[in-house]
Amino acid sequence: MTTEPVDLNAALKTFDELWSPRIAARINDYDVRVTHVAGSYVWHVHDTTDEFFLVLDGQLSIALRDPDERVVSLTPGCVFVVPRGVYHRPFSDGGASIVVIDPAGTPTTGDTHDPIPDHIKTHTGLPLGD
Repeated sequence: MTTEPVDLNAALKTFDELWSPRIAARINDYDVRVTHVAGSYVWHVHDTTDEFFLVLDGQLSIALRDPDERVVSLTPGCVFVVPRGVYHRPFSDGGASIVVIDPAGTPTTGDTHDPIPDHIKTHTGLPLGD
C-alpha cells in the first residue's frame, strides 16, 4: 500500500472490468476496494463480516433477504452496510462506481453463493494497476 493519497476517480480510470474490485487502500485489516458495476451480481452471504458499500457515481441497488426480500437503492454519496449473515445481491441497471470495505482476504462472492455466472470472477480484491 502507498503512503500517498489515492484519488479514487483516477484509480477507477485504470481498469474497465465490471465487478472486479481493486484495493485502493487498507485500514488495519480491512481493504478499501473500488469497482465498476453494471447488471446483476450473484446472491451471496458473508457469514462472519458486515459489508460496507458507498456509491461514488451512478446508482446501486442491493437486494436483501433479511428475512423477507427487499431492495435498497443508493445514489452518489449514499452508504449502506449489509449485516453479516444476510444474503444479498448488488445490481445496477445503469452502471455505477462504488467503494466496498471488507476484511482483507474476504472473497468477493462471500462464503456461500448461488452458481456464479461467467461475467463474475471470485477473488479477494486485486491491486491497483492489475
